Amino acid sequence: MTYHEHSVDKLYYSIGEVAQMFNVNTSLIRYWEKEFDIIKPYKNKKGKRFFTKKDLDNFHMIFHLVKEQGMTLKGAKKKLKENKEQTKSSFEVVQKLKDIKNELEQIKQEI
Repeated sequence: MTYHEHSVDKLYYSIGEVAQMFNVNTSLIRYWEKEFDIIKPYKNKKGKRFFTKKDLDNFHMIFHLVKEQGMTLKGAKKKLKENKEQTKSSFEVVQKLKDIKNELEQIKQEI
């Protein structure tokens, strides 16, 4: 499973858009919303969820811990609760390294 970057920055994203970005079902998005208090989507009068860029960043961190590093939800919650800033910094470093790797692979293919 891989995370797919969205090219257009919007203020709010629907649950379907978020699920598509992470290639998961909407039920998993709703479940993680209940399990992790760092995800707080805006809900309209009908109960439709709207996620912000901050929510996407938090989803991305959770996705990385659970799906890419294989942590349990309990372990991911504990890590985020105890060391959120350190976890965020580590996550950002990993993302930058992945970006560099992708750029190097593209350069290699062009050679």
